Amino acid sequence: MQTVRLGREGPTVGVVGLGCMGMSPGVYGPVDEAEAIATIRAAVDAGITLIDTGDFYGMGHNEMLIHRALEGVPRSNVVISVKFGALRDPGGGFHGNDGRPQAVKTFLAYTLRRLGTDYVDIYRPARLDPAVPIEDTVGAIADMIRAGYVRHIGLSEVGAQTIRRTQKVHPIADLQIEYSLMSRGIEQLILPTTRQLGIGITAYGVLSRGLLSGRVPPANNKGDLRIVRMPRFQQGNVEANLRLVEALRRIGEEKGASPAQLALAWVRSRGADIVPVLGARRREQLKETLGALELKLDAADIARIDAAVSPDLTVGTRYDAPQMAHLDSEH
Repeated sequence: MQTVRLGREGPTVGVVGLGCMGMSPGVYGPVDEAEAIATIRAAVDAGITLIDTGDFYGMGHNEMLIHRALEGVPRSNVVISVKFGALRDPGGGFHGNDGRPQAVKTFLAYTLRRLGTDYVDIYRPARLDPAVPIEDTVGAIADMIRAGYVRHIGLSEVGAQTIRRTQKVHPIADLQIEYSLMSRGIEQLILPTTRQLGIGITAYGVLSRGLLSGRVPPANNKGDLRIVRMPRFQQGNVEANLRLVEALRRIGEEKGASPAQLALAWVRSRGADIVPVLGARRREQLKETLGALELKLDAADIARIDAAVSPDLTVGTRYDAPQMAHLDSEH
């Protein structure tokens, strides 16, 4: 697999990464741990080096799963990216974010133990804590870099002003943010800012959580967060959005590609500084999406794809209203 450096200051990684959130309970329904571990190992075998997680995914379950999957893999062969700060309760609820310096160091201590590693490659607050200056949060991560427990600082779902503030404290490797055919909000202010400052983009949600693959969970699956908290998957909206995917499918048939492969190839076409993070939970999903790396899109292909699926045609926001309110990137 080809590699790219995340921004001017970040690590070198494969041109796509693997996001592991969906491999833990409480996200997309039932989990097959054996298949999840096999998928992580298959990703590493395929040349994927960036492995993304959050300490609150499954309340630590995700990190422990990754620990098991990477047993026997040389530590230097992978770049582990961890989000922190989301506050949970035993029932799975969310209660804001904690970016206090002492909390940053506490979260990291538990993460290192669960992952079974001496350091995290990229450490990032999952969301902005409005009660704590971002300079203090990033400063605490910088302390952990000097102590040898972290290699690089990342950001997640923050806007251009916040990005500029953090860059004055410590060089930032990358911004993790949603970017897809259906979600292009970064193009106006955020992407020009990261490019000016030499910060990479790790793009999640490149398939709009599976919607752009044409495979959606049943409406009665209340164990799937997409049904419960993501308007694009709610009845009335999802049918309209799937019609966009059918238009994408017709384009793909001409090129021997699936809608998911077209959607991923489109994101990759937006710039070498953008590294898509795949949310594959099974080896067959991983294999399909990796097929997009061989797909070449010319200007005419991209124009047709843009016309078939765009934010203006998409029905529903990417998160529900309470979650959208927590996104500094949307303000």
